[in-house]
Amino acid sequence: MTIAESITVQEALASSPWAGQSRPTTPQGWLDRAADVAAILATDAVERDRAQAVPTAEVQLLKDAGLVTLLGPVEHGGAGLTWETAYLVIREIASGDGSIGQLIGYHYLWAWAVRLVGTPEQVAAVEELYTTQNLFFGGAVNPRDHDLSIRDEGDEIVYNGRKSFSTGSKVSDLTVLEGILEGTDQHIFAIVPSQQEGIAFHDDWDNLGQRLTESGGVTITDVRVPWAAAAGYVDKEFAPFEPLHYATLNLPTIQLVFASFYLGIAEGALKTATAYTRDHTRAWPYGGDDKEQARDEWYLLEGYGRLQSQLWAAQALADDAGREISALLHAEREALTPEARGHVAVRIAAVKQLATDVALEVGTKIFELTGARATSNAVGLDIFWRNARTHTLHDPVAYKRREVGAFALLNELPEPTWYT
Repeated sequence: MTIAESITVQEALASSPWAGQSRPTTPQGWLDRAADVAAILATDAVERDRAQAVPTAEVQLLKDAGLVTLLGPVEHGGAGLTWETAYLVIREIASGDGSIGQLIGYHYLWAWAVRLVGTPEQVAAVEELYTTQNLFFGGAVNPRDHDLSIRDEGDEIVYNGRKSFSTGSKVSDLTVLEGILEGTDQHIFAIVPSQQEGIAFHDDWDNLGQRLTESGGVTITDVRVPWAAAAGYVDKEFAPFEPLHYATLNLPTIQLVFASFYLGIAEGALKTATAYTRDHTRAWPYGGDDKEQARDEWYLLEGYGRLQSQLWAAQALADDAGREISALLHAEREALTPEARGHVAVRIAAVKQLATDVALEVGTKIFELTGARATSNAVGLDIFWRNARTHTLHDPVAYKRREVGAFALLNELPEPTWYT
């Protein structure tokens, strides 16, 4: 599909733009599909951000486009693509709407997580379930909160507690829970239906940016899970895959998810700002080298040139890191060495800090390049800085700089943590 003219999310759902079309069969075809979705999202991104309505329609758009099952097995109707393509899709979607870019990125992470810790039977069951039914993931996993408590009740485990963040909440079909088994130090992950009596979403996500990510708190009350669905457990004992450090790949994987939608936000900001400058910014008549059109003014050309160059450089590093971690995620588990895991983690740390810097600078600098009238709320350029500023505080970027510095100066690879 080619979006010949801008249509809103609701109009796209009503017109079913992909109905009757065959699904893409190549990575580029899926990137083109993602670009179409991003164009739709961009049309009314500011209005939807202001309204802060639950993004049910936006997630349905992702489902209708087939993007939710991008990583799903082909035999169950998925595209069967790799993380290398998934990262590019996240970036593309975020260029249209940063919130929805985050949602699809988190979905990919949680849909994949069972491969990192689950038994072969659990992996097969989860992937068939979400792929055949086109289900969307959210997650109530926040390491900075106290863990949920888990009771052992015979054939079941029972989750209780509260998490202050649960991205995807109301728009998810499945939620990933994590907690500690009472009387032990054992962490247990499980996937449960999001819409059930024991899960109460708080509707308290009221932040500066990323307003449509449904990232508010959640209370878990007596949510029951069969022991057979406890990720990686067999007969109530954890039976992890070897090597043990394979399971820690989820941390650099999601850190690159973050960087991908930061770069998408920056790309969307540049696209929006350059269009505004071409169409609306007035030339400055007091510079001594006066131009008839603002687009010809040297300082605007220099400013956009610098921002575009920085963005391209950060995207190139992200692409390289994406290929590196994708190769690890799709290889045999036994092939992963601690050194390969550490190297990809430090590379992604470098991407994360660059993406943070670029997204924030682009979100700020575009106001200088578009002019005073571009600060109008009707223009909505503030959405890009607000979105980037909100999520780039997820974990301190200074620690990413330190990790890269320790590698450069001391040849030290970062140790796995909840954030590395």
